[in-house]
Amino acid sequence: MSQPKALLIGYGNPGRGDDGLGPAFAERVAARNLTGLTVDIDFQLMADHALVISEHDLVIFADAGLGMTAPFRFDELTECVPQNMGSHDVTPEAAVALAQLLFHSAPRAFVLAISGDCFGDIREGLSQVALANLDSAEAYFLNWYAEFCADIKPAAPMDTVPQTPG
Repeated sequence: MSQPKALLIGYGNPGRGDDGLGPAFAERVAARNLTGLTVDIDFQLMADHALVISEHDLVIFADAGLGMTAPFRFDELTECVPQNMGSHDVTPEAAVALAQLLFHSAPRAFVLAISGDCFGDIREGLSQVALANLDSAEAYFLNWYAEFCADIKPAAPMDTVPQTPG
């Protein structure tokens, strides 16, 4: 398999303090122009994301996390069975399930939850705790993405494919 076609969706509301961690992460990663990675930034996940998700081999959802003890969590979605489905309450599991249902394509999916400290108030900018956690999550992700892409074995050139005796 060649370089995976990857998608990072950073979502959240930057006007609500640390709820903007997903978009802030996505902006940082987008500025790095990583090979094979498309970055999308939105306020929330919507059913409309199913199409773009279906067009990729790998999708990473980045959002703020509440009540976490670690700076971030990074988990692979193993079952994409949504607990509920609404047009304005779409979870990563629901978005991938919709891609499978509507477009018959379900990429590998991961969720990155970055721990925040100040939510709810209408204010721009991230707290100091959120900024430190964002730095940690970014460093981890860059290393993970490089290793993930390095583990993908390139397809054998056509002239080196073993021939079966005929």
